[in-house]
Amino acid sequence: MRFQHSTDVRAAFPGLVAGVVVATGVTPRVDAQPQVADFSARARARLAGGAEAGLAEIQAWRRAYAALGLKPTQYRCAAEALLRRLRIDGELPRLHPLVDLCNAVSAAYAIPVAALDLDRVSGNLTVRHAIGDEEYVTFAGDVERPQPGEITFVDAAGRAHARRWTNRQSGWSAVRPQTSNVLIVAEALHDTAAADVPRLVDELSAELTALWSAPVTRTVLDGEAPGCEVPTAAGGLTRQR
Repeated sequence: MRFQHSTDVRAAFPGLVAGVVVATGVTPRVDAQPQVADFSARARARLAGGAEAGLAEIQAWRRAYAALGLKPTQYRCAAEALLRRLRIDGELPRLHPLVDLCNAVSAAYAIPVAALDLDRVSGNLTVRHAIGDEEYVTFAGDVERPQPGEITFVDAAGRAHARRWTNRQSGWSAVRPQTSNVLIVAEALHDTAAADVPRLVDELSAELTALWSAPVTRTVLDGEAPGCEVPTAAGGLTRQR
């Protein structure tokens, strides 16, 4: 399968940098809490300097949401929502070791990180503007239709795997106890994204390898290489122009 950002999305957000990680052999039977605690501590250290809304990474997403006609304080990117919860509640939610790790990494870097069950994605996956006929399944099992023009992750079956780009993932492809193969996508728009996203990808990949001893492949996408071929078996990710 191919993962990519559409030409229109790239044109609207030329500074977009995306990290892509694929891991196989994931199970819920690992203890990721020491790693989660470390990344959460890093996030708290950043929050000690001020609320999450003041971080450059979050400000960039707020500008993007405003450009899309969304109220940034009504619809927050996933990283901002996690940081806000960490600041108010003191902890991040516990769901699945992989999800917990990705959430903690997202909070530490203030960069949205999505983890999808790769076996629940049909064919190619494109981050593009919605037409309005895509099908999005909530975590409660309800079906929604993204608004026309809304940015979402759409597969070959017309299923939307996100709402409002990095605001909310789909329950259809959410990581669950049976999940084995995952596609992880980190997206950033801020000025130093070209340096920060590769660091996030490298650090997350190292933790995945250490925790699960799982085959992990990774790459970074930008305007010069907006897509990559995702292996269906163990193998490398190939950037494509």
